[in-house]
Amino acid sequence: MHCQTALVLPALVLILAAGCASPPSRFYTLSTTDAAASPVSALSLSVGPVSVPAAVDRPQIVVSTGANQVHLDELNRWASPLKDEISRVVAENLVVMLGTAKVTQFPQTSSGEAAYRVAIEVQRFDSVPGSHARLDAVWTLRRVKDDKSRTGRTSVQEPVSATGFDGLAAAHSRAVARLSRDIADAVRVFEGVLR
Repeated sequence: MHCQTALVLPALVLILAAGCASPPSRFYTLSTTDAAASPVSALSLSVGPVSVPAAVDRPQIVVSTGANQVHLDELNRWASPLKDEISRVVAENLVVMLGTAKVTQFPQTSSGEAAYRVAIEVQRFDSVPGSHARLDAVWTLRRVKDDKSRTGRTSVQEPVSATGFDGLAAAHSRAVARLSRDIADAVRVFEGVLR
């Protein structure tokens, strides 16, 4: 009797442990635009600081489930803090859009030599899987040499074209690309390229 109990008990523990194991988490990043690069420029720009709403400033992807309700998805997470993801992608997009390699992220790298600095305040970052991604951000671009600044707002809602969180991350990436374009256009206005 003791032998049967000794064999059954470990098997039961293994079955229970297997039933309690949770599926692995999946991690997502924002991606940069694939737009063609402009001619090489000597412009220098520092991106940051970037702030995001406290409700989405967490590793889990925060999903909007209703007008006043959200869900923290424990299994689907951002690979790095959301404000760092946005800062990185805006900086990489501006490299392509402005045709310069002199775009840095604040405060990870020194911004003391940058001709322009842009601060970004994300006010909404809504995620609705299978539907849309929404980004509302206010940004301020400042030209260092004369301290002139320009403030703009980017509000964009991108449809989610693929199911799951891959499609949601892609939609947010397109929204951040639009934010990047608005900032790049403001730099061009300062430079006299756009009126």
